[in-house]
Amino acid sequence: MAFLGLVLFLALPAFFLGVFVWAVCEHFRTAHIPSALQHPAKLRFLHCMFLYVMTLGYIFEKLGICSMPKFFCLAHDIMRVKKDPALVVTNLHFGTIPVRLFQPKAASSRPRRGIIFYHGGGAMFGSLDSYHNLCFFLAQETDSVLLMIGYRKFPDHHTPIVSQDCLNASIHFLRCLDTYGVDPSRVVLCGESVGGGAVAFIAQTLVGISDLPRIRAQVLIYPVVQVINLHLPSTEQNRFVPFLSQDFVMTAICNYLAIDTSWKEAILTGAFIPPDTWRKYKKWFSSDNIPKRFKSRGPPSRFPAPYNEAAYLETKHLFNKEHSPLMADDETMAQLPEAFLVTCEYDFFRDDSLLYKKRLEDLGVRVTWYHVEDGFHGSLILFDKKFFSFPCSVEIVNAIVNSIKST
Repeated sequence: MAFLGLVLFLALPAFFLGVFVWAVCEHFRTAHIPSALQHPAKLRFLHCMFLYVMTLGYIFEKLGICSMPKFFCLAHDIMRVKKDPALVVTNLHFGTIPVRLFQPKAASSRPRRGIIFYHGGGAMFGSLDSYHNLCFFLAQETDSVLLMIGYRKFPDHHTPIVSQDCLNASIHFLRCLDTYGVDPSRVVLCGESVGGGAVAFIAQTLVGISDLPRIRAQVLIYPVVQVINLHLPSTEQNRFVPFLSQDFVMTAICNYLAIDTSWKEAILTGAFIPPDTWRKYKKWFSSDNIPKRFKSRGPPSRFPAPYNEAAYLETKHLFNKEHSPLMADDETMAQLPEAFLVTCEYDFFRDDSLLYKKRLEDLGVRVTWYHVEDGFHGSLILFDKKFFSFPCSVEIVNAIVNSIKST
């Protein structure tokens, strides 16, 4: 028995070390760190740790111990959450949806601004704890009442639960603004990545609900507003950039939307898009709408690929507006509130924001665009991680604060 204990004692460190070595090798085999990014060694280390935790998660999933997304969130959520007596933080449930409310403790002579925040994470990762410090900072710096929505996600839930949870929780909050001391004329929707896509979808949906307060502004931080054209300049240029590689994007899409991974290539090449659908929506989804300075030189490759009806039948829910709010009709888009858009140069979904920006501007909606030249997808959440923070992380969060304070 003692011998078996000794073997186990020696085997576990070897196992964890071996997984880490594999993660490092995988990083150098697959990842591309653009030369213009600041602190490349720091980014390499963080990406190696990202791959390490994901790989451990997959191993534990195969062993039936814990799913990979849950293990990843568990590992991330052990980080300390910020506390300050100046802010009251309350965990609530709106029905089955967990939410976290951040309220300034000091008295105010008038109702405060309200912020509804939707976190990122590809509908796989992200939680109330992992985005706690960011929301705490936003509420404190803007003197606002902030509601963060902890929507349910993969692997326990699939489409359309993220959109439904975010919408239902938002409507509940908007009907109870007096309870939380929020000015109904100053409510801002704010979201990052998938949460940015939720901002777009919910802002559009609320346009058609006349008995709710009108949203004052929408803040979209490198949002995902379409999953139809994944052949844009940014998706080609940044498909190997941490933390949002093409492979991770396709994994997240197939997992949450319950699409078999055998259809990945059809999605990437656009073979699932019916010709008449592409003719109808090309004016909004085509890379022709991307400014020249973001395009690579060289002949453009063909998109979409020849139509595959079987692929369409398996993936047609990609065209639902909760997944691709860029498809909304002109009448709805023209009624949207002013938008603040943050883009990062080294982001797989950078051009989503550029397409969304053009649509809004063409319809007369005011757009303020903030582009971070050395930014990458996911950098925002690192803003307060001290040694592991990046200049672009601080730059983005300060830009968001300034934008919200101006509303």
